[in-house]
Amino acid sequence: MTPDAIIFDFDGVIADSEIVSARIFSDFLTGIGLACTPADVHARYFGLNRQDQIASMRAEWADRVPADIAERIAAHVDRALDAPLAPIPGLAAFLARTGHLPRAIASSNASAHIRTQLGHFGLAGHFGDHVYSGREHVTRGKPHPDLYLHAMAALGAEPARTLVVEDSPVGVRAAVAAGARVVGLCAGSHCGADHGALLGGAGAHEIARDYAEIAELLRLAS
Repeated sequence: MTPDAIIFDFDGVIADSEIVSARIFSDFLTGIGLACTPADVHARYFGLNRQDQIASMRAEWADRVPADIAERIAAHVDRALDAPLAPIPGLAAFLARTGHLPRAIASSNASAHIRTQLGHFGLAGHFGDHVYSGREHVTRGKPHPDLYLHAMAALGAEPARTLVVEDSPVGVRAAVAAGARVVGLCAGSHCGADHGALLGGAGAHEIARDYAEIAELLRLAS
């Protein structure tokens, strides 16, 4: 199927940020007495919006979680992550080859952070106003389908004719629930040998190791 639109997650799909984010988040939580390794952070919190991340922390640590945890994360974690990151290899070439298709970003991250990093990458012009955040544009974040449905509606795209590129099981479940065709991308530096199996288990229709493989799936001309 040649899609009518493509929607991208951000962390691990556009920005190679998952390992960096996990380390920063782990250091922060451990520093406030909530000992957590980068692997723990990745397994428990990534793919969720901030509200659901904090709810998960409270479910695990109860009253050990500071009342102002959201403000502390914004002051320390989010500020640290605004430093320039690296894009996923092959992304720019893929965007150039799919410029004829409407596209959007649908991420659990904050839209200001996403736009900052797109500016660092020189890719902001590829998405225009179509940057959507699970913290800002919907009430229920991933794994609920709401964010992807919101992005599809903004693009004027039918779910069944939309391709979603995701790298987390939480995000894959959200995109599948929205009715999209989902490619699980294993191109980020956080992806181990079993990552494709995790994404397939979450419902991804195809697994790709890099953007060149997605181009092959879409039968794009070189």
